Amino acid sequence: MTIEDADRPNQPLLGLAALMTMTCSGMSLTDVANRLMARLKGNPRDAEALMDLAVISHLWFKHDIGLATQAQALKIKRLYQLPASGSAKIRLLALMHHGDLAANTPLEFIVQGSDIALDMLYLDPAQGLPADLPEHDLIFVAVGESAHARPLLQLLAQQLSNCKRPLLNRPERIARLSRDSVGAMLQALPGIDMPLSAQISRAALAQLGEGSLALTDALADGRYPLIVRPVDSHAGQGLLKIDAPGELAAYLQARPEPTFFMSRFVDYRNADGLYRKYRVVLVDGQAYAGHMAISEHWMIHYLNAHMGASAQKRDEEARFMQDFDTAFGARHRQALQAIRQAAGLDYLVIDCAEAPDGRLLVFEIDSAAVIHAMDSVELFPYKLVQAKKVFAAFHALLEKTIASASE
Repeated sequence: MTIEDADRPNQPLLGLAALMTMTCSGMSLTDVANRLMARLKGNPRDAEALMDLAVISHLWFKHDIGLATQAQALKIKRLYQLPASGSAKIRLLALMHHGDLAANTPLEFIVQGSDIALDMLYLDPAQGLPADLPEHDLIFVAVGESAHARPLLQLLAQQLSNCKRPLLNRPERIARLSRDSVGAMLQALPGIDMPLSAQISRAALAQLGEGSLALTDALADGRYPLIVRPVDSHAGQGLLKIDAPGELAAYLQARPEPTFFMSRFVDYRNADGLYRKYRVVLVDGQAYAGHMAISEHWMIHYLNAHMGASAQKRDEEARFMQDFDTAFGARHRQALQAIRQAAGLDYLVIDCAEAPDGRLLVFEIDSAAVIHAMDSVELFPYKLVQAKKVFAAFHALLEKTIASASE
């Protein structure tokens, strides 16, 4: 769909993948937003326009406006559709939860341009599944783990316990992906180092800073430096390394949240003094490279690593992807399979590094992290090839699941 299409009445959803791709390519979304607003003037019940405006607001970091606009859209309708490219061969129903861009598995990126028709059904958390579902070949639970989503995941676990249709990413397994649950889940697994995470109240964190609460009473393997972050935060928001108890008071003064996660810090620098963070995707148990980021700072996200500014970094990421099956993936095959078996999910994303002792240092496992093909092909020619491997594996997973259900 082109930008010009957005100003016609009754236009279908542009969607997250299309809008974020525009942003990543350097295109301004202002004209798109203006066209969507014009549609709403003509039809205030244009739910697709509202949903697209909600996405744009989040991309502009106006999260309160994004959530409010999404709520308006969901009052009008809860089912949003992205048609297949050409004739649809698979009808995929994604069960979704309201929230920001990290609330659900971003399936739009994976199925974009394919023969998969994606129906995104935003559920009412009080009711869960409606009595009548859209026609579909299989269901994917796209609701990501968070304190916000936990009641819905629990309800879905009951409602889908005897699901007669093929089902991927069972909700009760997604619910086990909280930082503290994952830390406990992975402790005894071979080849893995994942520090325990403990949820701690604001008052208890203040007591740690004052010295009236012992660190090991709050965190079994606790020692300084610590990593502290608000519960349900993403992309490094509110994340800080605390080197000594006296730093906690200043941290709390800067943060309004009531509850936090904390874990011990692991210095994962390589011999050259650089930190390397990897994203690995598990599709039907098979591991694929997602991306690699290299930075002078321990808190790495792909954007703040400025990979596009360094040919040397990109060359290393290209080697990581090209040699994944015989290098990184081979070194950590046992650990990756152990994670898959413990999590029990059909689709899973792992953010990790390599610990100084050679083990897989796991930061997070998540069903809602993004895997995409948005990057410039000229600057990152190797990434599109790798993304297509993941997309093809996901397509094969859907076909296999549908075929197994019909036997």
